Amino acid sequence: MLLLGLLISGSLYTAFAPAQAQSQASETEKIAQGKELFLASCAFCHGKNGEGIPTVRPGYQIGPPLVGTGAAAVDFQVGTGRMPMAAPGQQAPRKAVAFSDDEVDALAAYVASLGPGPAIPNESDYSIEGLSEEERQEAISRGGQIFLTNCTACHNFNGAGGAMPRGGYAPTLHGVEGKYIYEALLTGPQQMPTFSNGNLSPDEKRDVIAYLGSLEDAPEVAGFTLGGYGPVGEGLFVWVLGIGGLVGAAVWIASHTTRTTKSKVES
Repeated sequence: MLLLGLLISGSLYTAFAPAQAQSQASETEKIAQGKELFLASCAFCHGKNGEGIPTVRPGYQIGPPLVGTGAAAVDFQVGTGRMPMAAPGQQAPRKAVAFSDDEVDALAAYVASLGPGPAIPNESDYSIEGLSEEERQEAISRGGQIFLTNCTACHNFNGAGGAMPRGGYAPTLHGVEGKYIYEALLTGPQQMPTFSNGNLSPDEKRDVIAYLGSLEDAPEVAGFTLGGYGPVGEGLFVWVLGIGGLVGAAVWIASHTTRTTKSKVES
């Protein structure tokens, strides 16, 4: 019985221990690769250990600390091209991505190793695949209520974005991947508030993403959408171009009307 127990224990160790060691080595290598990339591309603003670098002016920073921001924040900022920033500014615009997917994963793994923070979500967290049609409609309806309550003040009712104070702006949400919307809700980039799982549950975040997806699929019955900026932009268009055009047409017609001329009859 003793020999049999040793045989079984040795077999189980041989089967499982190498895989665990290989997985641990792979994660360690990824963190090491991410640290090299971080020191080359990010440390100038965020510090060698992600501690952040303050400016001479009190209360301002060249780059904020990254300890505790988690892998989700890195995946969002670097995966959308917002980081590294091309130049200091009020807001980092989305641009071409500077790193490959593997390099983004390595950077995210390194920053995650600095302190606990939100992890990169799985596709099942933000996808409504697998739901029935009735469940999809319910998710879209719930997401619409959440979005209209919490997000329209900045992103517009149509998700088209809009201006913000001090030179910032809320970016458009049209065409943005569900993963990045989920990560933005989870981490609160730049001027956006953070919607942790305590504020919005993972299912509620998924419902918001489902609602935004339904906006892109909805037909534009009116034709020209004017960017989807809402009644203010549409009203301005009507008053300036619509009514202004009518007034201009009326003036032109009045100035080119055929008038009868009568000559005096001399007696």
